[in-house]
Amino acid sequence: MTNEGLIAALRDTEAVRFGEFELSHGGTSQYYVDKYVFETDPHCLDLIAEAFAERLGDETLAGVALGAVPLVTATSLAADRPYVIVRKSTKEYGTGNRIEGTLPEGGEVVVVEDIATTGQSAVDAVEALRDAGATVNRVLVVVDREEGAAEAMAEYDVDLEALVTASELLADADLPESGD
Repeated sequence: MTNEGLIAALRDTEAVRFGEFELSHGGTSQYYVDKYVFETDPHCLDLIAEAFAERLGDETLAGVALGAVPLVTATSLAADRPYVIVRKSTKEYGTGNRIEGTLPEGGEVVVVEDIATTGQSAVDAVEALRDAGATVNRVLVVVDREEGAAEAMAEYDVDLEALVTASELLADADLPESGD
């Protein structure tokens, strides 16, 4: 799959929206990539899963709850690889797990993410997986907003690999004028 194919699919599903949006890290943006739109569209989800699967070897996959669960599930099926789910915090009930599923001791794990802005949720997942004994060297992301996530990952000796960057996604978009 080419970047152009995924970019077209993201636009066709109207996952890319323009206006004034508050982001999870507290900043604002003139555009928003709605992960729930592309993650619930079968065509987009299939394109993403196949693109991620092409980048995998024999690693176990990990997805951050809740946003990356559809991505890691679809990628697991496309690549025939097992996966775990990393909770944002330790569960306060039941088994009390932070990581759900079977994590091979010392095994190599690739984190799958939807959108990277600052990279904090991926960093948190990497730390949790490493604390549990996994080796994590890569994070695969659908869209890198190019706002520091790659640099944050590098501080943890982790490579951020994006299927699409914000620059590519917005290359010919008609962005609203900034009020700055």
